[in-house]
Amino acid sequence: MNIPADLKYTKDHEWIKVDGDEATIGVTDYAQGELGDVVYVEIETEGETLDKEEVFGTVEAVKTVSDLFMPISGEVVAVNSTLTDAPDTVNSDPYGDGWMVKVKMSDPSQLDGLLSAEDYKSEIGA
Repeated sequence: MNIPADLKYTKDHEWIKVDGDEATIGVTDYAQGELGDVVYVEIETEGETLDKEEVFGTVEAVKTVSDLFMPISGEVVAVNSTLTDAPDTVNSDPYGDGWMVKVKMSDPSQLDGLLSAEDYKSEIGA
């Protein structure tokens, strides 16, 4: 299982990559594996400012539908439109082309409450 060391993680299985005051968010390799084949991604929060742990979208797989939770507060400045036509990108490249949203962080100190790669490995028993 792939758990890149340079990312932060949540107990809800989202990852976050920080670049300045912007963060890219997606679901982890573990999450996509548990979901199975992703068939639909719905994110309609572009331009909205959301609080930490608010739902920013949903991902639908063959066997389930799961909410996507914001790991930090901020404004959703971009949504990965590729996922509309190719939702299975979440399965094939969860940390690359399968990213979900980009967020302009409103409180970067919230990053301190997220899990490191080592902590996330412990969380999922890897």
